Amino acid sequence: MFQHMFAEMSGMLDEIIHYYPGASGPARQELAAKWQLLKTMSDGIIEEWLSFEEKLGHFRQTGASPDGGALPVPELPEMDAEAFVKGQGYYKLMMFTQALTQFKQVVEQYPDSAVGRTYLAMCYLHLNESEQAVPHFWRVLETCDSKRIRSIIYNALGCIEAQNGVRLKAKEYFKLAHYHDPSLREPLANLESCMRSSGKLHYGSELTSLL
Repeated sequence: MFQHMFAEMSGMLDEIIHYYPGASGPARQELAAKWQLLKTMSDGIIEEWLSFEEKLGHFRQTGASPDGGALPVPELPEMDAEAFVKGQGYYKLMMFTQALTQFKQVVEQYPDSAVGRTYLAMCYLHLNESEQAVPHFWRVLETCDSKRIRSIIYNALGCIEAQNGVRLKAKEYFKLAHYHDPSLREPLANLESCMRSSGKLHYGSELTSLL
């Protein structure tokens, strides 16, 4: 449904990228106007998508949605918070700076929220601020019994160690991640990359399907 629209937007952006640096006069003004149009459209799409995601999330939480019976809906009050819904939306869009701001609010309001703090730490990690992420990860591990969350966190810690060149420790974390939740794919893929000393490390993508 949106494929044609995004193709047109992408084509317009390609035109701006190619011609704007060398353009002048009316041509430069026309390209600048197109740039402003693209920014306005992009901001509008994001806001509408976040609003839709909020409505979708609330319906899922009622347990009455078509997929509501697949898994039990956890009773987590923070999931109803506006900051949590917006943060999760920004996270899915990989807008981690904006998501970080929202999850800071969630953690301030719900300091014992394992999922909120995990999202917060993962945002720091995606923003290459692993030193900020690690304390939050360990705080969750100290109190959280969820095997899925523990697996996601151990996988993230393994990625941090691998990026720091401590591959032996990274392998231990990836194995712990797989032990806690064998259904997650990222830990085994990262373990293989670590053993080969090549390949891209993956973390955090499975967090969005956590709930």
